[in-house]
Amino acid sequence: MPSIVSVSTFHPPNIIKQNQTAEFARELFKDHFRDIERLLAVFQNGQIQKRHFAMPLEWFERDHSLQERNDLYIEKAVEYGVEAVKRCLEDERFLNQPQPAGEIDAIFFISSSGMATPSIEARIMNRLPFSDYTKRIPVWGLGCAGGAAGISRAYEYCLAFPKAKVLVLSVELCSLTFQRNDRSKSNLVGTSLFADGAACVLMAGDQAEADTKKLVPSVLKAESKLLPNSEEVMGWDIKNNGLHVVFSRDIPMIIRDWLGDFVNDFLAEQQLSMKDVAHFVAHPGGKKVLDAYEDTLQLPGEKTAHSRAILSAFGNMSSPTVLYVLERFMRDEVKNGDYGLMAALGPGFSGELVLLQWREEG
Repeated sequence: MPSIVSVSTFHPPNIIKQNQTAEFARELFKDHFRDIERLLAVFQNGQIQKRHFAMPLEWFERDHSLQERNDLYIEKAVEYGVEAVKRCLEDERFLNQPQPAGEIDAIFFISSSGMATPSIEARIMNRLPFSDYTKRIPVWGLGCAGGAAGISRAYEYCLAFPKAKVLVLSVELCSLTFQRNDRSKSNLVGTSLFADGAACVLMAGDQAEADTKKLVPSVLKAESKLLPNSEEVMGWDIKNNGLHVVFSRDIPMIIRDWLGDFVNDFLAEQQLSMKDVAHFVAHPGGKKVLDAYEDTLQLPGEKTAHSRAILSAFGNMSSPTVLYVLERFMRDEVKNGDYGLMAALGPGFSGELVLLQWREEG
C-alpha cells in the first residue's frame, strides 16, 4: 500500500503568547461586549499557550485591504512552502538519503486562507528543481479537513500510479484574514484559536523507491463524508474587505451526534474497532473538539496527547495542523503492525478519515 515516508513542518517566525492576544482582544472588543471579561475566558480555557503568525502583532492594529492581505498570503505561502518542501525531501529523521524534487510526480497543494492563480505550488516549482512535467492538483476550501483530505487524495493517486512519489503541501495563513472591525463572537473565538503554519508530506506508491530509516505508516483506506445541509457550521463569509470566519458554537455537539457512527462504520468495514487503533492522529480543532472526540469515541486522554500538545504550542492552523500531529507520531517509536486513525473535520460540514498501519514491507 502507499506509504507516508517523510513529513516536515515550518513554523512562521512571529511567536505570539496567548496572554498577548487576550490583551489585544480586550482593547479591540471591550466597547462592543458588556460581558467582555467573561468572553475573554475563551483565551485562557482553550489550552493554547502560544501561536505562530506570519506578521508581528503590531500589524493587526491597522486596517488592511483584501489586496494587501492576499498579496502577503501569496508571498508568505510561497516562502513557507519552499522551506517545508525542502525539509520534507531532505529529512534525515526519516530518509536515508534526500529525495530529488525532480522525481516528484505530483503536488497536492492544500489551502483555504488565500487565493492565487497561478496557484502556490506552480510558483514553488519555479523556486525548486521540480520536473516541468510534475502534475499540479491545488485543492481549495476544505479548511480544517484539508490536511487529511490531501493524504486521502494522494493515497488514491499512488494506488493508480504505484511508481509515483507525491507531495501533499499544506499552507494556511489564517491570521491574515483577521477582521479588526468584525465584532461578532465568531471573530472573537477565531482570534483566540487560529494561527499560521505549513506542512509537507512525501508519499510513495508500492513500486516507488524511497529509502526510509525507520518504520513508517502505510495508508490502508480513506473515507470522506458530508453532513447534508450544514453549510453554515464553519467556513468563510467572503465580503468586500476579505474573509470573515464562520464558526458555529454547535460544532462539539455535532461531533458528538455524527462522528461516532462515521468512525465506527469505517473501521468495521476493515474488521476493526477503536480498540484496535493504537495511534489517534486527530486534528485539534480546539479543546472542546478534542473533548468531543474523547467522549464520542470513548478514548482515554492519552490518545489525544499529541493533538493537545500541538494545540497548545501552535493553536489551530487549519489544514496543516493534523500533519503537525502526524509528525509527532512518526517521530515516536511504534510497533510493527500498529494501526493509526487520522481524523479531521471541516467546512461542508464534512469529515475525513484515513486508516494507517505501521508495518514492514515485503
